[in-house]
Amino acid sequence: MTSLGSRRWWVLGALVVILLAVSLDLTALNIALPTLSVQLHAGTSALQWIVASYTLVSATLLIPAGLIGDRYGRKKTLLAGLALFLAGSVLATLVSSPAGLITARTLMGVGSAAITPLAMSVLLVVFPPDERPKALAAWAGASFLGLPLGPIIGGYLLDHFWWGSIFFINIPVSAVALVLGLVLIPESRSATAPRPDFAGLLLSTGGLVALVYGTIQEEDYGWSSPGVWGVMTAGAVALVVFVVWTRRVRHPLIDLSLFADRSFTGGVVPATLMTFAMFGVLFVAPQYFQSVLGTDPLGSGVRLLPLIGGLLATSRLSALLVKRLGPRVTIAAGGLLIAAAMVAGATTTAGSGYGLAAAWLTVAGLGMGLMLPASMTAAMSALSAEQAGVGSAVLMTVRLVGGAFGAAVLGSLLSGGYRGHVDVAGLPPAAADAARAGVGGGLAVAGRLHDPHLLHSARAAFTHGMDLTLLAGTGIMVAAAVLAVILLPRRGATAPLSNGQSTHEYVSA
Repeated sequence: MTSLGSRRWWVLGALVVILLAVSLDLTALNIALPTLSVQLHAGTSALQWIVASYTLVSATLLIPAGLIGDRYGRKKTLLAGLALFLAGSVLATLVSSPAGLITARTLMGVGSAAITPLAMSVLLVVFPPDERPKALAAWAGASFLGLPLGPIIGGYLLDHFWWGSIFFINIPVSAVALVLGLVLIPESRSATAPRPDFAGLLLSTGGLVALVYGTIQEEDYGWSSPGVWGVMTAGAVALVVFVVWTRRVRHPLIDLSLFADRSFTGGVVPATLMTFAMFGVLFVAPQYFQSVLGTDPLGSGVRLLPLIGGLLATSRLSALLVKRLGPRVTIAAGGLLIAAAMVAGATTTAGSGYGLAAAWLTVAGLGMGLMLPASMTAAMSALSAEQAGVGSAVLMTVRLVGGAFGAAVLGSLLSGGYRGHVDVAGLPPAAADAARAGVGGGLAVAGRLHDPHLLHSARAAFTHGMDLTLLAGTGIMVAAAVLAVILLPRRGATAPLSNGQSTHEYVSA
């Protein structure tokens, strides 16, 4: 291997460390919420915003961050984002109030918004097309590795140290990533990046803020609340105006012609649908482990390992299949594997053991390992080096918003299935309301009243809602597989662009 080729893989190693730092944080916080409620005297609304502040900022700043990277330097923007993420993590370990932690999480979200698209755009710039599938497979593995590791590491830290330790773990990882990035990652920028489109930036950011905010608020107020659908309608209108504006302005924020490219759209749509469905899985599976199987948060994280094991097992195979069969077949096969896994998961009952869950999570991971790298390869092959930052930001924004909707919509389906089947006959009104609110409330009431019938009913009602959620996910994944076949070109998505631009070239700063 040449020295240039060797450096590429060192760059990949640095990016993997960077992405691992971000992905660890996403799930480690969730298991700490009960502790934060007590230690910081945080109510339900404060806890919601401790989580939501990060998601809201990340989802809405991805495209601006990608544009800044294209114009002023991708390495500079990536490292600036990493520095902000590190600073937010330090602040999070020092605060003593909900407002302080929300501020720290917002700062971390700003950093994450720069890290996620710029890390992918650096891969696009550094790796030539024949090596890009392997690099994207490693990227996918790093992105998802934090999902089970977050609860495992977070659960251990909460058992042995103070609550701020779940953020402290970000500090050494981010510091190492910052040094590696500074030394190894080459600078690149677009030679023709236009001035920022501030009107488009305002419309797109405002629209996405409203959509994500409304999705988050749905958990408390429901879809019928004017505060939810009104805000989301306003967000949708702002995005429609953004599209109209983008078609007329001389230098738009994003190039909408990207979506006319079958490779880009054929990669983005299945990846977004997969994220939608898998966020639902990651929403219900930990609750199933804790509420039905009786595990603790650390045990729930460990029980998600088959999902990641399956992903890692096939992520390298995905690159070979894309090369031999093309992304259409690879993405469709992965989508159908995930659909089959969800069908199996939808047979879960209150009496099912962990063996069934381990089996279907493994199969789902195998499908993800095939589908995600192939989708990324297809979409990114449509981007020139000039579009690397903002193009990858568009891709990640669509996926992140899709994931937020997936958690909200499929979470609502889970809640509705539970409420419709839990038996609260004979309970006092206050106890009945608490039991209907969610499986946690049902188990708490059953324990307080020593009611074995309610205990069994709550667990059975939860698995019913979980089964409905997984059946809905099945339909989504079948649709993703079909759309991949329809949208992607037959000859594959890794062919050179028609304008002759090569996505592995970059302009040295």
